[in-house]
Amino acid sequence: MRKVNLDAIVLTVGATRTVNLKAGGQSEVADIVVGDETGEITLTLWNEEIDKVVVGSRVNIRNGYTNSYQGKIRLNVGRFGSLEVIE
Repeated sequence: MRKVNLDAIVLTVGATRTVNLKAGGQSEVADIVVGDETGEITLTLWNEEIDKVVVGSRVNIRNGYTNSYQGKIRLNVGRFGSLEVIE
């Protein structure tokens, strides 16, 4: 699904891990669980986006997208999306 817009609260912040990129180099990645009254989803954040959120933060995601990874649907901000911390 593309063009996903979501306002949610950060429920958990997973550990940051280093991954090797296909194009070479390394990046930091973390899985964040966000939710609202309708449910929750895992949001994958990269590099500097990870430090923007803490448990309890309200986030606004615009133009994100979903994909399936290891059998679970995940939300991603991507290069054309944006993540804004409201509180």
